[in-house]
Amino acid sequence: MAPKVLISDKLSEAAVNTFKDRGIDVDFQSNLGKDKEALLAAIGHYDGLAIRSTTKVTEKVIAAADRLRVIGRAGIGVDNVDIANATERGIIVMNTPFGNAITTAEHALAMMFSVARQIPAADASTQAGKWEKSRFMGTEVTGKTLGLVGCGNIGSIVADRALGLRMKVIAFDPFLTPERAKALGVEKVELEQLLPRADFITLHTPLTDKTRNIIDADALSKMKRGAFLINCARGGLADETAVRAALDSGTLGGAAFDVFVDEPTKDNVLFGGLNFVSTPHLGASTKEAQENVALQVAEQMCDYLLNGAVTNALNMPSISADEAPKLTPYVKLAEQLGSFAGQLTETAIEGIRLEYAGVVAEMNTNALTAAALTGLLTPLLQTVNMVSAPSLAKNRGIEVEEIKRAQKGAYETYIRLTVLTERQERSVAGTVFADGKPRIIQVKGINMEAELGPHMLYITNEDKPGFIGHLGTELGNHEVNIATFNLGRMTAGGDAICLVEIDEPVSREVMDRLAAVSHVKQVKSLAF
Repeated sequence: MAPKVLISDKLSEAAVNTFKDRGIDVDFQSNLGKDKEALLAAIGHYDGLAIRSTTKVTEKVIAAADRLRVIGRAGIGVDNVDIANATERGIIVMNTPFGNAITTAEHALAMMFSVARQIPAADASTQAGKWEKSRFMGTEVTGKTLGLVGCGNIGSIVADRALGLRMKVIAFDPFLTPERAKALGVEKVELEQLLPRADFITLHTPLTDKTRNIIDADALSKMKRGAFLINCARGGLADETAVRAALDSGTLGGAAFDVFVDEPTKDNVLFGGLNFVSTPHLGASTKEAQENVALQVAEQMCDYLLNGAVTNALNMPSISADEAPKLTPYVKLAEQLGSFAGQLTETAIEGIRLEYAGVVAEMNTNALTAAALTGLLTPLLQTVNMVSAPSLAKNRGIEVEEIKRAQKGAYETYIRLTVLTERQERSVAGTVFADGKPRIIQVKGINMEAELGPHMLYITNEDKPGFIGHLGTELGNHEVNIATFNLGRMTAGGDAICLVEIDEPVSREVMDRLAAVSHVKQVKSLAF
């Protein structure tokens, strides 16, 4: 019996034809995603679901999807899919991360021109029978400074096009190396430097806890007076209320947004703002992009349903059925090592070195390296997966080195990940014990043994009497329960590292209290 796929959003006919040509039974109902109850009633009959942004794949939908094996999102954003529940049900979630990069970059530039020359307002005025040449005084982009907040796949395309317009381009991106910046022809700067220098600022970063409201009232106050702000990335990167106030006061010369905190938005604080240009999330809306992502998602879903091949999966590593039993625990270890290093790294990553020793050196290290890169990049980029991670690392100029060696040291096999940044090298090593669970065995040259839990505290300290008691007292006083406690030191009285698993995340107040504990040098909260 042929697999059956439902397309519940408006998707290019090219996708429908691809499914049919590959022998998949496809049901194209482009408006079904708008009807929650109808989708719930129908979803149980399909092996695959192809969507765009309209269909909301909620916990209820997943619970009703008895046969569903794969969800394919034609596009990059998966905010409309409950990935955690899909994973629990064994449903693969795929996206197409690179299909609309050019289109989105072009839209950002179109919005920049629109707001610089006040084109929407001038058009409305002219078509209303007015001829207000003196009212619409524009701003040239030639010779101006464009500030990119985010210089990944889309941001780098915007940079290339802006340089062709004879603009000077500066970029803030923690993952952008000096070598990559030089190759792109942009100047790498910190955000504090970018804000007062840029005539135009465009946002090209995912929405994460670190980037939410990255352009807030304080950031706006530091911008060059009369500068322009363009957001075609994600709603929530800029504080909408603060942007409106900046427009009203003249701090901003104009703003152009394609994305908003709440979508679809019909009554937004920005609407009616002085020289504010808006579009209804059109960044990926071109015929070329729509066809590209539709074809890609259809091919990926066919490959999985027919052959078991996994491409651009957000919740499953790219591992064949034969490799899975022995490779899977090491994939988890590699991803945890990457995540551990990624959460502790705050400066641009120039390269990583992966050392595979013993039995693991004979495995599919390509998958392990991809898993490590996924963990490393996820804290900043969120939607990274094992397929896209190597490409994203290459695009950002991150050099990747693999070293394979025979057994060395006390452990039969291990993986060591070393991150090379502008300032330092930092390494973390781990292995898989007989119980199949990954363990950390060394951090920054300090031996220790720790299993990583969902919520961890990473503490660097001086090995002095009283530290453990003081730390335990602070956690106890704030009703924070310790699940596991692991300590390692370089030498007696020297540098030490403490890894504490706790039952739930702690507040900023508690983190500040822990940082004040005697002999503590650094405290960070980690999540796995």
